Amino acid sequence: MPTDDVTDLVATLHSHLEATGEQPVAPKESRWLGEAEAIAADLRYADDLAPSTVRERASKVERLLAEVEDTGSPDADEHVAAARRCLDRLDGALEEAA
Repeated sequence: MPTDDVTDLVATLHSHLEATGEQPVAPKESRWLGEAEAIAADLRYADDLAPSTVRERASKVERLLAEVEDTGSPDADEHVAAARRCLDRLDGALEEAA
């Protein structure tokens, strides 16, 4: 990955999505969140990903989170909102690193 900022944002993104798995989440939303968390984990633990690959996978996470409406858990909803903010910041960090 290009910069420490991107690495930190990806780690934070993954942590928020991972935390949703510890909450009682509606089954439909759980499916989207589980897939988003798996992609974020791949981003977090993969070595030497090109910025274009990071951007593509982050975009997939963003599309998956767009499917999540109400998890049924206020704590999970907060983590989803935080993950969305991380994605916004990640996009900016990738632009700066380009």
